[in-house]
Amino acid sequence: MDDLVSILTPTYNTEKFIRATIESVQNQTYRNWEMILVDDASTDETVSVIEEFAQKDSRIKLFKLDKNSGNGFARNAALEKATGKYIAYLDSDDLWFPAKLEKQIQFLKANNLHFTFSFYDSIDEDGNDLNRRVESPNPLTYSELFFCNYVGNLTAIYDADYFGKIVLNNSQKRQDWRIWLTILKQIKTARPVAESLALYRIRKNSVSSSKFKLIKHNFGVYREFHGYNLIFSVFLMMRFLFTQLIIKPKFIKKI
Repeated sequence: MDDLVSILTPTYNTEKFIRATIESVQNQTYRNWEMILVDDASTDETVSVIEEFAQKDSRIKLFKLDKNSGNGFARNAALEKATGKYIAYLDSDDLWFPAKLEKQIQFLKANNLHFTFSFYDSIDEDGNDLNRRVESPNPLTYSELFFCNYVGNLTAIYDADYFGKIVLNNSQKRQDWRIWLTILKQIKTARPVAESLALYRIRKNSVSSSKFKLIKHNFGVYREFHGYNLIFSVFLMMRFLFTQLIIKPKFIKKI
């Protein structure tokens, strides 16, 4: 039997998107998965939509937080409930192509790997194709990841039997980047499935759309996660910005 994949999906006020997100998981050609959705005290109809799916599909599991605690807390709560060999991530407004899991699990096993990710395409808030594909170095080294998060959260999968469950501080920002850094510090390099397997939704008011917030949160990775002093962290952020502005655009393709 195929190994179980645990898909972690924190939710908060995404009634507009969550239905399509869940359907993209149900449409996977790889069938042995559990989708663990932790709702962070939504005030819209997100929970009702999820409950509708959960009643019909036992692989879809909903857990509700009593109070709004943040995306990191919800993701860690989902991880605690996970029982699969593999941990995958999918935010509540993003989408997977049908063969996403199957191709990645096959890639992991064929190459004796414990972590992988893939390229992904971008859509706008209304689901319109932006003709934009985000790729990465192949292979991706720890030093490359150190200065730029090339790993799209919606594409990553790791082997929990090998790494254990990777839990980070609930309040930390850029939690996904910190997880990949933890993994690559151990395995040194990672190989992506070199094709687009997912759709990343760019929303108008998201953290990723705010350059100032991103700079602040990225600085926190160097200052808090790595523990570097203020001056060295500023120097690293300058290198980070150079990578973001000069190097990473080479991996963003028009399609």
